[in-house]
Amino acid sequence: MAVHKDAQKRNRQAEITRVRNRSVRTQVRNALKSVRDAVAAGDVPAAQGAFQSAMSTLHRAAGKGVIHRNNAARRISRLNSAVKKLVLAKKA
Repeated sequence: MAVHKDAQKRNRQAEITRVRNRSVRTQVRNALKSVRDAVAAGDVPAAQGAFQSAMSTLHRAAGKGVIHRNNAARRISRLNSAVKKLVLAKKA
């Protein structure tokens, strides 16, 4: 365990950050799941709405440093292509 005061403080700060990051990561996973579920169900309006929400959640997580910005961009790109593929399939 930490002996010095500054190391003890760092442990306290790390615990607060860990809890905060955990909740943000949970929000990200739930947002991704909602988009994937809507795409799998073939529901275009729900998929588009969930995609907008997921995109916002991913940008927020990347802005806070919970996930890397390239990770967020990659996930947004993959979700976007899935939603677009669904929309084009419904039009045809």
